[in-house]
Amino acid sequence: MVEVNWNRVRRGLLLSLLLWLVLGEIAGNIGGFIGFLAATIFVGYRANEGYKNGATHGALVGIVGGVIGGTVILILYLIGYGDYAQQLWPVTSVIMAVAAIILYGVVGGIGGAIGAAIKSK
Repeated sequence: MVEVNWNRVRRGLLLSLLLWLVLGEIAGNIGGFIGFLAATIFVGYRANEGYKNGATHGALVGIVGGVIGGTVILILYLIGYGDYAQQLWPVTSVIMAVAAIILYGVVGGIGGAIGAAIKSK
């Protein structure tokens, strides 16, 4: 059974946000994606318990980050900043948001597994 270290997940979320902001400004959307992937690789590297644990922690960073981001976007829509929200996250329906969150979880899991593989070698 995988024990989740929520401190690592929180740190991964903060690192992901920071790298997304910085690299997103430098290289656009691809830079934000690279920042997110780098953060999940780091979380998987720090998980210390093998591939499964690294992938779980990376996936949690993706899923929790997607849920938090989706909530922020929803709040922006509700208070009248829909145009700005659309620029941040171009998702127009709940189904698309759920699909994006699942995709973040899968990419985060892959990044976490890569980080765990780097640690094991």
